[in-house]
Amino acid sequence: MQTPNKSAYDSALKMLARREHSYLELCKKLSPTYPEDEIEQALEKLKQQNYQSDARFASEFIQMRFNQGKGPIKIAMDLKQKGINDFDLSEYDFFALARQVRVSKYGETTPKDYKEKAKQQRFLQSRGFGFDEINALFDGD
Repeated sequence: MQTPNKSAYDSALKMLARREHSYLELCKKLSPTYPEDEIEQALEKLKQQNYQSDARFASEFIQMRFNQGKGPIKIAMDLKQKGINDFDLSEYDFFALARQVRVSKYGETTPKDYKEKAKQQRFLQSRGFGFDEINALFDGD
């Protein structure tokens, strides 16, 4: 597990070199190997050096999930699981994304029968879109 001369700081820095991580993610990844106080000191030092930033992590995570076609409910839930409670989704157009996701999966025409409409609504709900975004797509019926 732990190499003799490798510190929690070095391990965390190596992880951050690959991709952004939240503070909580790093704690969880380092906790099986290093003592809690060493992890805390290492992460505080990384924060001070601006190598670790929850705000930067949240921004990149939101953009990645948005590009994957995930809705605001799913994104918010995933961020909270990663220890991020302060984030802003207001600059993203989830109504347009919901339409784009629906069209790419089911085509341009909106369903006329209830069964197909319910199927598409469930799909969008599973992607993390809220009722406002979903209902806006099917209001023209």
